[in-house]
Amino acid sequence: MKQRNGDRRRISFAIVALTCSLHSLASGQAQTSPQIVHGFNQVAISPNASYVAWVEPLVADNGESTGNSAIYIQDLKSADAQPKRISASATSAAEEDVTWSPDSEHIAFLSDAGKSGQSQLYVADIGGGAPRKLTSLTGYVSDPGWSPDGKTLAFLFTENAPRAAGPLMAMMPETGVIGGRIYEQRLTIADVASGKTRQLSPPDLYVYEYDWSPDGKSFAATAAHGAGDDNWYVAQLYTLALASGEMKSIYKPPLQIAVPRWSPEGKTIAFIAGLMSDEGSTGGDIFVIPAAGGEARDVTPETKASPSWLTWQAPDRILFTENIDGEPGIATVAISTGNVPGKITSLWTGPGVITTDFWGGVGLSLAADHKSSAVIRHSAASPPEVWAGALGEWKQLTHVNQAVRPEWGEMKSMHWMSDGKRIQGWLLYPRNYDAGRRYPMVVVVHGGPASMAHADWPGHFFNTNLLSAQGYFVLYPNPRGSYGQGEAFTRANVKDFGYGDFHDILAGVDEVVKQLPVDNNRVGVTGWSYGGYMTMWAVTQTNRFRAAVSGAGLSNWQSYYGENDIDQWMIPYFGASVYDDPAVYAKSSPINFIKKVKTPTLVLVGERDGEVPAPQSREFWHALKTLGVETQFVIYAGEGHAIMRPEHRADIMQRLLGWFDRYLKPEQTQRASP
Repeated sequence: MKQRNGDRRRISFAIVALTCSLHSLASGQAQTSPQIVHGFNQVAISPNASYVAWVEPLVADNGESTGNSAIYIQDLKSADAQPKRISASATSAAEEDVTWSPDSEHIAFLSDAGKSGQSQLYVADIGGGAPRKLTSLTGYVSDPGWSPDGKTLAFLFTENAPRAAGPLMAMMPETGVIGGRIYEQRLTIADVASGKTRQLSPPDLYVYEYDWSPDGKSFAATAAHGAGDDNWYVAQLYTLALASGEMKSIYKPPLQIAVPRWSPEGKTIAFIAGLMSDEGSTGGDIFVIPAAGGEARDVTPETKASPSWLTWQAPDRILFTENIDGEPGIATVAISTGNVPGKITSLWTGPGVITTDFWGGVGLSLAADHKSSAVIRHSAASPPEVWAGALGEWKQLTHVNQAVRPEWGEMKSMHWMSDGKRIQGWLLYPRNYDAGRRYPMVVVVHGGPASMAHADWPGHFFNTNLLSAQGYFVLYPNPRGSYGQGEAFTRANVKDFGYGDFHDILAGVDEVVKQLPVDNNRVGVTGWSYGGYMTMWAVTQTNRFRAAVSGAGLSNWQSYYGENDIDQWMIPYFGASVYDDPAVYAKSSPINFIKKVKTPTLVLVGERDGEVPAPQSREFWHALKTLGVETQFVIYAGEGHAIMRPEHRADIMQRLLGWFDRYLKPEQTQRASP
């Protein structure tokens, strides 16, 4: 229950418009003097390490995305070279998904230059000339990738798709016969010379990810039968022959899998497997399996981190990125023989985020030498920029945000003990912090639950860093169930939602109150998705929180099972369907403890949310209203799990800030007692 990969044109979380007067946002006054932050949707280094390409959303005067984007290429060989824009449109278009040819002479990318909202595949020569349109398709297109010989482009294509892929997107209105039509995302190829396309994978399989084999004759792919949003959770690992289209399952995992990658000699496929609550939010252990099929072997079984992306450096060595103790990292694992775990060598860890796209998953773009790389890098103190260079030794390439300064306080990592577990979280201090004053605090629980809070530069949607600018401490805990401390830690909330994880959060609040001038009588809680659920749970378990804001929350696991669009994710967490074991769902449902609630609670949700449907929020709000608890309920028209419209995002933040100010700041921040 967290943001996942989707349409880069429509989800530009990396773009932020901050106001110089945040009080005016909370009070509903007109915003003035916006501080514009330019985001980056993608970065890709060329195989020969001579160029870096990136995708930059185009920003309106108010700092919001226009829905269009631009591709730039920087020559790294020339110190004086300026970025060159490449576009299929003479004006502007949504352009994305850049991928380099093996010889570094061409790029392929997607553009809707011919028809807004309908992307096509284009190829451009680095030496100049207009990009050449390669396809004329109707439907959703994504993830192009060159064959090793540079003659073919593969991509994912959903023919006649009525919307962009993914449960974050607003669901289509449901009328008539439900579930009769399934739109399958198929692996498709295009001949670079002629533009001729062929849908390669079978029409009854939904393909999520793929990787070319080194000889260019086959693919590794993750795929599943049935609806794409739901069945990623039961996807299997396949090989797919280019010539015949034959698709063979070589691994049926007990949990989720992602990032399949062929070894250089083509004998082995590596992937990440583990308990993942959302497609695109990857974490687990690294496994290897013979490409012909056989036993899958865990090569990182005891790592106290969560690998999130990988590539092969050599037939016996994998380079990977990871979430580790609240921070991003880069490491390698030497592949040993037999069942001996591989030797892990840490190469780099640092604060903030390194990523290759807007989504924020820890990753990097690597050149053919496996040394040169490019990343989008940002932190709570530094806005996003493109960096390039040797692994962990990047130099800043762009400076589009050099005038931007954070409008919040300092963010620090902190640790505390809970039930014998060492828990990590991030604490954001109030802007202009004064140790002689006593402050309110808001706890922000991340989505997922298989995710992790970073010390990153926030996106515009649900930007709770703004609380710091209004005089709050903000705690971002990573309780059990999060990434960053190994697979056993991620699995520690199985059949235990709302108990151990919530205990970890309360222990973090205790630690902050003990160490810093936080008023224990003025603490609030909020979150979106799983964080929205945890907010609902919190107010049914304790009266400690004096105000709450639940975004896309979940009030009743039993009814939720039959309402949502992705019920397959629940089986690994609850151990059985709700029909086979209703009790395990009931014990974690906030609605079953609703009469304990005294906390004023604001409830927010998108009208067409398929991931956590609006009836879940309505059920909670209705109960509070009936029981006389102060509450307000807002449904955002046409929105899905991710809120897309700028006016709705602004309204959410205005309501959130105003709600907490009303209940946690009845007076101005008080001077602490001596």
